[in-house]
Amino acid sequence: MRSLPAMTSAPDILIRQARPDDAAACQAILRDTFESTWLPELTAEAAGAFRSEDRPAAYVGERGLLFHVAEVGGQVVGFIDWNGDFINALHVRASHARTGVGGRLMDRAEAAIAEAGFPAARLETDTFNQRSQAFYAARGYREADRYPDEEWNSGLTTVLLVKGLG
Repeated sequence: MRSLPAMTSAPDILIRQARPDDAAACQAILRDTFESTWLPELTAEAAGAFRSEDRPAAYVGERGLLFHVAEVGGQVVGFIDWNGDFINALHVRASHARTGVGGRLMDRAEAAIAEAGFPAARLETDTFNQRSQAFYAARGYREADRYPDEEWNSGLTTVLLVKGLG
């Protein structure tokens, strides 16, 4: 009989409001997810623009203090950003993927969206990102629309996902 590997317990995950000193960690997380998820799908021109415009610094500079971050062992390993009923971004370091960090961040955002009186949460992903689509589907999100992804100028297709929060 083949033995299975021992199950490890989920890490202790602290979800909290971002602080100014989290900016560098959030920028590093964006660069990490860019390299591991987006880069293989983009044109060289789009990848170059991401780097030359330092989009992580611009995004964190604009919205970073609105983020909620996930901390594991004192290290920021993920964040979520939402506005109204729309989840702008969920990013988790590749090293912490599938450890419950993304789920805990989504729990926080969905609860806040529901508490604000919105009947549903909305977000976007791209058709190539099957892993994110499976994650969101498991949480009850359903496809509501598809349209060209104009942010990356790489011929990608965006999927709008919606989940009722009732």
